[in-house]
Amino acid sequence: MSPYRFDHIHLRSPDPEAAAAVWADAFGAAIRSRVQVSGRLRVVLDLAGVTLFIEQVPPGTHAPPAPPFLGIEHIGLGTDDLDAAVADLAAKGVPLVSGPKEARPGVRIAFFAAPDGAQVELIERR
Repeated sequence: MSPYRFDHIHLRSPDPEAAAAVWADAFGAAIRSRVQVSGRLRVVLDLAGVTLFIEQVPPGTHAPPAPPFLGIEHIGLGTDDLDAAVADLAAKGVPLVSGPKEARPGVRIAFFAAPDGAQVELIERR
């Protein structure tokens, strides 16, 4: 068997263009392409070297529950300066969910709300 390799993270949104704009403007993702998949828009982004798909869902699709829940809870992004990153996201209007706080010695974290119920953890490792 050949080894596995990471391919993508797949998110769903009623408005993939608006969601992609937040990922691009707030978190520095680059929009790579837009494709139609089974009649639905998928915006493909590069988020810090990770491929992120944001695919359109039909109206009335249920929103995810508030954490904690089973399954993927958040996307973690590293930063060398958590305080500067928190200030930058606040200036861009991205809602702070919790933190910044010291998770353990040498590790500081903060959580932000991302589109469609997703969360982003910023983590600074010293």
